[in-house]
Amino acid sequence: MAEEELQMEEGGGKSKMMIIIIAAVVVVAGAAAAYFLLGSSDEPEMVDGEQVQSESMADGEADDGGGSAKLGTALYVAMPRPFVFNVPGSGRDRLVQIKVQLMVRGSDNEETAKMHVPLIEGTLLKVFSGANADDLVTEAGKVALREQAIREVQKSLQELTGSQVVEQVLFTGFVMQ
Repeated sequence: MAEEELQMEEGGGKSKMMIIIIAAVVVVAGAAAAYFLLGSSDEPEMVDGEQVQSESMADGEADDGGGSAKLGTALYVAMPRPFVFNVPGSGRDRLVQIKVQLMVRGSDNEETAKMHVPLIEGTLLKVFSGANADDLVTEAGKVALREQAIREVQKSLQELTGSQVVEQVLFTGFVMQ
């Protein structure tokens, strides 16, 4: 009987040791994940009390002082539904579906864009429905449509808010039938 008790105690010690090892591995993995996910520094560097532009920023991001978008983190605001519309073509009319996301700088502009989604949707639909199917077949036609869309969205938001909220209009899906 004493031998049976001794064997049971030894077996229990091994399982407890395995549980402790597994728990330690989970804690270390969690700490490493938190370090890598939360430890990245997206804050601007300060040198001698002045803010230094990081090397990872693109050239066109600097604030030019006018009504441009504030310098900040690029955030994307997805339009809630794709735009579906008819466009005339030389051979026949075509049905087009475009999924759009707006690139804004900073959380203030993100909130402003989300608040004015109906205005942005109406402006984009007006621009898109004025397009021609023959132009949308080419890459140059798509680029021209995107540039016209950003101009019109910026113009309508400038009139309403007094600032340039949206930096870019991005097509994340483009289907023409």
